[in-house]
Amino acid sequence: MELRDLIVTPFFILLIYVGAYLVRPYVTDSVNRRYFFLALTLRLFGAIALGFIYQFYYGGGDTFNFHTHGSRHIWEAFIDSPATGIRMILSDGKHQGDFFSYSSLIPFFSDPSAFFVVKVAAFFDLFTLSTYSATAVCFAVLAFIGSWMFFLTFYRRYPHLHRQIALAVFFIPSVFFWGSGLLKDTLMMACLGVITYEIDRLFLAKRISLAHIFFLIISLYTVFSVRKFVLQAFLPSALVWIYLANLKLVRSTVLRILIFPLVILLTFFSTYYATVKIGEGDSRYAIESLSQTAKATAYDIRFQTGRDAGSGYTLGELDGTFQSMFRLAPQAVNVALFRPYLWEVSNPLMLLSGIESSIFLILVMLIFFKRGFGLLKAFSNPDVSFCLVFSLIYAFAVGVSSFNFGTLARYKIPLMPFFALAIILTYNDSRSRKLDELESTE
Repeated sequence: MELRDLIVTPFFILLIYVGAYLVRPYVTDSVNRRYFFLALTLRLFGAIALGFIYQFYYGGGDTFNFHTHGSRHIWEAFIDSPATGIRMILSDGKHQGDFFSYSSLIPFFSDPSAFFVVKVAAFFDLFTLSTYSATAVCFAVLAFIGSWMFFLTFYRRYPHLHRQIALAVFFIPSVFFWGSGLLKDTLMMACLGVITYEIDRLFLAKRISLAHIFFLIISLYTVFSVRKFVLQAFLPSALVWIYLANLKLVRSTVLRILIFPLVILLTFFSTYYATVKIGEGDSRYAIESLSQTAKATAYDIRFQTGRDAGSGYTLGELDGTFQSMFRLAPQAVNVALFRPYLWEVSNPLMLLSGIESSIFLILVMLIFFKRGFGLLKAFSNPDVSFCLVFSLIYAFAVGVSSFNFGTLARYKIPLMPFFALAIILTYNDSRSRKLDELESTE
């Protein structure tokens, strides 16, 4: 915390609220207007609180490294020579003579995914005078924009569920805490919201425009640059969503049944092709290397980089083969969705994650015990299938490659709004069917 944080940050927060006040009439209606400023405030609070936690609880960490040992050096280069600073922001992570004295001080300079975050922070630093907390709240604004677009996607479909959708999108504590500060996770949350909104506009609502295409491409590129595995988990679910939503447009039940196997084949082959293409150029995410990458990441987090981030866990032997990885799939999904259990909690931040996981587990059990295998009918809803497929694939990916509850608490936040929405929409579908059955018997 520096003196400039106390001077610059309040000014930026004021600007953000003024801008939000001017924009709100164009992006809200009489019903959802009540959530706008509250959701924005929680994001800003999350960004500031994250900084305090890292400074006073952890004594440092990624968020300060991205700034103090990253974007700050680019800002210093910009102060000395604006042209040099701009070239560093646009650089591809290769040292060059005119800015080597600055880039050599950035440990993330040759790490493409981490340096991408540094470059985004450096862009905001140009306006915030390299003030950590002011740059962090700029990240929070990105997260808020993405979450609001995500909210609107489902609010337009289910306006009567606005309270539940708002709860899932805006008010999960881990999401607005870990997903608002100067971290990779914030960019992921922002981009997933934008991508979901733009896919809905372009491929489901068929509202084609250059603006929608532009924002979709920018968001996809950001996810690809920062965390490829998020894209490898998201694209299959997005393809399921698009195919099933368009399949429902076919009026003939017989024709839908005949087309369905073709849809399954298209989903499988397009998913495989997309996964292969995403992994090109990075051996860690190539199809044949995913199991080795999962093993290396899990053991590194468990015994090295994440050993102090929270209590470790194990799912069993992970030997770097696909067989061992998929054998652990049930445990991996369970740990990402429903653990840590409350009796596994060992620190205050784990307690927050444990409470959220327990709530998810209780809600899933209640819905299952009430509806049983009748829940399968809910999957005919493309929105439920989309949210659930992404939640399960992503839960498997982070569960099998984390092996540490502290790290997992951050890594799993992208799936939490999706899984919460799947629960909400499934419950609502089951309740609607039950009401229809009661009405038909009267």
